[in-house]
Amino acid sequence: RQQGGLWVTSCSVLVVHCRCAQVIELFSLIYLEDFRRRLKYFFMNPCEKYRARGRKPWKLMLQILKIAITTIQLVSFGLSNEMMVTFKDENLVTFRHLFLKGFKDHRQESYSLYTKADVYDHIHYIINTYINLQNLTVANLAYERVDGEYTPLSVCREFYRNSSIDPGTDTFDIDPHIDKGTKSVDNCSLAAHFNFSLDFKSLLSVNIYLTLKTINLQTVRHHELPDCYDFHIMIMFDNRAHSGKIKVYVENDARIYECRDWNVEGASGKNDYLLLWFDSVVILACLTSLILCTRSVINGIQLQFEFNIFFHAYYNKIVPWSDRMEFVNGWYILIIVSDMLTIAGSALKIGIQTKFLTNYDVCSILLGTATMLVWVGVIRYLGFFKKYNILILTLRAALPNVIRFCCCAAMIYLGYCFCGWIVLGPYHDKFRTLDRVTECLFSLINGDDMYATFLNLRDKSYMVWLFSRLYLYSFISLFIYMVLSLFIALITDTYETIKHHQQDKVPVSQLQAFIAECRDQPESGRYQTDEELTSCCLSPRCCLP
Repeated sequence: RQQGGLWVTSCSVLVVHCRCAQVIELFSLIYLEDFRRRLKYFFMNPCEKYRARGRKPWKLMLQILKIAITTIQLVSFGLSNEMMVTFKDENLVTFRHLFLKGFKDHRQESYSLYTKADVYDHIHYIINTYINLQNLTVANLAYERVDGEYTPLSVCREFYRNSSIDPGTDTFDIDPHIDKGTKSVDNCSLAAHFNFSLDFKSLLSVNIYLTLKTINLQTVRHHELPDCYDFHIMIMFDNRAHSGKIKVYVENDARIYECRDWNVEGASGKNDYLLLWFDSVVILACLTSLILCTRSVINGIQLQFEFNIFFHAYYNKIVPWSDRMEFVNGWYILIIVSDMLTIAGSALKIGIQTKFLTNYDVCSILLGTATMLVWVGVIRYLGFFKKYNILILTLRAALPNVIRFCCCAAMIYLGYCFCGWIVLGPYHDKFRTLDRVTECLFSLINGDDMYATFLNLRDKSYMVWLFSRLYLYSFISLFIYMVLSLFIALITDTYETIKHHQQDKVPVSQLQAFIAECRDQPESGRYQTDEELTSCCLSPRCCLP
């Protein structure tokens, strides 16, 4: 009986173990299908997710709203920024006409002087114009006052400390240290009483500094509060080359601020409050989008770690990085960056509208870049359509190879840039500086301005002329007929590969092959529940007693 009892007990244990193994296998299959369904749901587009679980695509609707309001905000700020830049540029032209004797807008070369009498005459002309400015200009210009006193005009000279130069005997003795001397002229002085002498052999430059004030009234017509401007003007007589040609430059640095006392008839400030309210709505929308997209990125990263553990437990394989990076949605990263730029730009725009800040350039860069990224993000929604999606997949698949190809081509391009700058720079304006060389060669790649580039080197020395022909012909032949052709072939090959995979419906990765085994359609109702099995079922051995 004891032996029989042991036999019965052993059979009972085996039955229990068999049933436990069946239960474990059943739970493993259930979890496998459920996890595969979760992955498929994660990679669905918003429309498919709506059909699968009935959840409204809030992020999609928010992005569409963002496109509209950020574009309206950018247009509004762009018009204001355009008026500011135009006002500054037109005032700079006005200062050139006022203070440069005989200045013409159609002048092609730089404004230059060649005799001592011209230099003295122009300096006295600038001082006279400054003193009689109120009687000469048609602009609303006024002198700056500090503590009730007018800011004077300053004439500053820069020259070598000690110098003795005699080209006739080929001798010179010079101290490279630079000394400065300054004289001031207020608006009540007479230019005839301003006497000074210049030693042109040691003279480096004469800089004339003056400050003028004005108000930008054109913004009133656009229902904006006018700004007050301080123009800090510098007129430079540049003699550093000592070549007998003194170049004259007019530079203008503007400071924008809120006027001290203002009154606009019929203005209630309602438009300003509406703009501030609209900018606040933009910030709120972008902040909401930022939170939602950040949450989606975090969920994708968590699911990526779970898939990595699952794949290692069931298949004893390591998930490649290309598959793991598919969980990180690049479009969400793009939207996050765009939202951060929009929030920063909108905050800066509010500061500009309330006259606490004047960083127009920084604000325009932030808002312009953010709006560009928002519109680029529209491509994501075009990818929901099959014919558009193949183009997007081609761009994404070709990007790594394109970057590698561009790095190799950049080495050749930089070599030509340095060579052209050193050899052709002294003889051709387009090769005078390194940034000009890069722009010129890029234009040649696109077939722009070829004949003019060749023509300007025709009258040079024979050796330079011969080198320039070899240089230009080799560059154009190499980049247009070879580099660009290889670049196009690289993208075309990627396009054909993606097209072949889509036609044959061949999964291109382990992740896609794993998800493709799920045959449940979004309308099947199998995606309605969010309940998942416990993580212990990641491995059958974890469920053993």
